[in-house]
Amino acid sequence: MKIEVKDSDIHNRGVFCIEDISKDEIIEVCQIINLNDIDTKIIDNTFLYNYYFSWKDNGSAICLGNGSIYNHSIKPNSEYIKDFDNSIIRFIALKDIKVGEEILVNYNGTPDSDKKVWFEK
Repeated sequence: MKIEVKDSDIHNRGVFCIEDISKDEIIEVCQIINLNDIDTKIIDNTFLYNYYFSWKDNGSAICLGNGSIYNHSIKPNSEYIKDFDNSIIRFIALKDIKVGEEILVNYNGTPDSDKKVWFEK
């Protein structure tokens, strides 16, 4: 893997590039634990609220690997793509990412969204 988790100036911990990553390269493919709508309502009242992804049928997904550690930016250098059929989330570089750069995604699900996310309101 070309990434590692370490301390981030943005928010506690983050995912960083330790070997150059090219535009359109898959950074990581993460398996998920799929939670139904009832389980999602329960974890909404826990620390996990800030770490899960919305999923189909009002459910949620706990993203394994480093998936829940990527930090948010409205100017991301990567994106995530949910693959509902295979229960995975792919993280893909939107541009070349150099060694030492933090890998950032837009939590709104689309790289160009400037909508504020829940913790910015």
